[in-house]
Amino acid sequence: MTVMNRKTAAIAPVAAGGNILQQRYRALLEGHDETSVAWLDEQLARAASLPDDLPDTPSHLPAWSAMHAAKVAAAYADYLQQRRQGAPRRFFTNRAHALWFLQQVAPTKAVDGAWLHGSLQHWRDPRFHGLIRTYLEELGNGDPQCNHVLIYQRLLSRLGCVEAMPLDDIRYLQGTLQLALGQHGDTYLPEVIGYNLGYEQPPLHLLITTFELAELGIDGHYFQLHVTIDNAASGHAQLSIQALRQLCPQDDKQSFYTRVRCGYRLNDLGIAAPELIRQFDLQAELFAALERKRVYGQFMHADRCRLQQRTINQWLAEPGAMPAFVAALQAQGWIRRGQPPAESRWWKLIEGPAAAMFGVFNAYEKQLWHDWIADDWRPTIRRAAPGSWQMPEAQGEPAASLPDETPATLIKCMAGNRHATPDGLLATRAYMRITGLLQEEPR
Repeated sequence: MTVMNRKTAAIAPVAAGGNILQQRYRALLEGHDETSVAWLDEQLARAASLPDDLPDTPSHLPAWSAMHAAKVAAAYADYLQQRRQGAPRRFFTNRAHALWFLQQVAPTKAVDGAWLHGSLQHWRDPRFHGLIRTYLEELGNGDPQCNHVLIYQRLLSRLGCVEAMPLDDIRYLQGTLQLALGQHGDTYLPEVIGYNLGYEQPPLHLLITTFELAELGIDGHYFQLHVTIDNAASGHAQLSIQALRQLCPQDDKQSFYTRVRCGYRLNDLGIAAPELIRQFDLQAELFAALERKRVYGQFMHADRCRLQQRTINQWLAEPGAMPAFVAALQAQGWIRRGQPPAESRWWKLIEGPAAAMFGVFNAYEKQLWHDWIADDWRPTIRRAAPGSWQMPEAQGEPAASLPDETPATLIKCMAGNRHATPDGLLATRAYMRITGLLQEEPR
């Protein structure tokens, strides 16, 4: 395995029926999964059999990180050159594809940085300050404008993707790993360091994602932020190597580093972003969305609503009939594929506040319809500048505090994704203040 293809090939996912991972993810968010240690041991055993691209000795990590950064930069320059020469987008075929991806990775983004939560209790030990600083920056230092989880939540909200879409259980694997590592940080300190080492090396897909989201009119600030903050010179990538150097015991270096490498490999469990992106099928997603809607609409139409001699209620009452239903809409002339969607009668029924079916489809579902109808026709989309949207500043917000500002209570409020709540933001600011970790601004 080389630096460039780590995180680019799919590793066999955990075999799990139903929503086992999602249940564990929810339990860890609430703080009571009594079997998480045994589960984490199982995942580490799986990771132990995987290869990695790390050097054999920790002393070579700075050179390894610099080489990784250089290769990513060169690969991205090559990508941009290809695009300038007319190559199509590498990741996202259309806007619906991008919205699908953003929702697929939402469970992981909702707990951004959670693997480092256990480091907070070691604020008296300066060896942990690099890990703590990394975690606090993931939390935006308690600033709602900068909290990574809130940034992602606001992005989904602006895109109309607040309603959670059904996800394969495997989409909860990385988020569950992060929560479990964060809750058992002392037991798995070498593995936490290794996981952090891998997660904080900026991969090529972040750069491409940011660029292509902007092309589709989507603010990629969340992804751009991780390109800059994780830099190998002075960012989280550098802090991750520093943490290993400071916390590795001098009398047991090799054993500790072996565990670090296993934690690093945890990043490769599940489905990597580029492989996930390749799994998108626009028509299959449209039909799946219609099948989910079908059961709610099968009794909602008058009998005069007919399509090819069948009432709409009859169409919707039949499981698996949605492909034929869409084909009937085309045959009837209600959908004109390959042309601007606004020219299709069906689009006029579902889009706009005066549309007869206003509110039937959410923003993502309408985007599926739009891009499927448009097919090869491409609308002109104004490129979004990363970070172009800013949250309005609160006016007259009073200084607030929590009733209990002991470190243990504050740390509890900063777990999982609780740090993105108003109390969590207050707790983050209070933690920085009482521990003396509040970083001074240049002046």
